Amino acid sequence: MISGTIAKVRVAIDEKFRPTIPVLIPNIQDIRDFALQLHRTNENWQGNVFGWDAEYQASLSESPENSQMSFTPATFWIGDATIWGFSMMWEDGDSKPPVETISDWNVIEELQSV
Repeated sequence: MISGTIAKVRVAIDEKFRPTIPVLIPNIQDIRDFALQLHRTNENWQGNVFGWDAEYQASLSESPENSQMSFTPATFWIGDATIWGFSMMWEDGDSKPPVETISDWNVIEELQSV
């Protein structure tokens, strides 16, 4: 069973049509635990978890294109940033804590914990 929060979210279909819909936002700690489990395997993964599309990309020793970074950090994301999303990036290295970002600017109101 998925635990989290049902939230009211505004979705921008176009300039004139911006409906409000209920969305289940998974428990962030459950997402972290899942992402850390993927990170320990150090293998790329793409799929659906907690009802959302998600992806993990393992770090690479090569630097990203047009970047001064010395390596490509591991990343994990879940959701859709236009609705709700959460990401983790191990920008300081695989053995350091990841930087987390929540995209929740379209969340209008949290309605209920489930």
